[in-house]
Amino acid sequence: MSGDWLADRRSEVAADRILDAAAHLFTRSDAASVGMNDVAKAAGCSRATLYRYFENRDALYTAYVHREARRVFRELGGRVAGIADPRERLVEGVLAALEIVRENPSLSSWFVTSARPIGGDMADRSEVIDALAASFLRSSGSAADDVERRARWLVRTMTSLLTFPGRDAEDERNMVADFVVPIVLPESAMSAPSSGGGAATPAGR
Repeated sequence: MSGDWLADRRSEVAADRILDAAAHLFTRSDAASVGMNDVAKAAGCSRATLYRYFENRDALYTAYVHREARRVFRELGGRVAGIADPRERLVEGVLAALEIVRENPSLSSWFVTSARPIGGDMADRSEVIDALAASFLRSSGSAADDVERRARWLVRTMTSLLTFPGRDAEDERNMVADFVVPIVLPESAMSAPSSGGGAATPAGR
């Protein structure tokens, strides 16, 4: 690229191009080490232009996490679309989400233990991720009055597993089935699961 190609393009497409450049950096380094200078250089724009789209690194990180969270939930929705049993659907949904993140280098770098695992920090304060998780629980049959609170606990459990995985796949599956499902989807708060495949996506970035 030559010149500051984003200088006059205030659009979602341009913002996505910046986030794509950031994603490339996240595949090479843990996310906590990637700064705005690095992103501007990778995107082929000036720092001034970068700050037109994202006022600081936290805003850029948040936009990236929310974009990728929507992608993850769309993909796992397709994976569990044919599962009718609510508990099985929840188990497979959690395991699918963990697998999707772990297999994507630009996402797994947010949970490395060799540096500050900022993925947990981001998930802990993301209303978008909590809303996606709550929507998934409702689509899986949860009619709990406090489904949002249960969704927040589920998100925190999943970030813990991303940082500290089970001993193997069977161990992780058993932990989700034995300890996560009874709390997140108790029999007393279940309804018939919806016919839709995935979670609704909140508006906005």
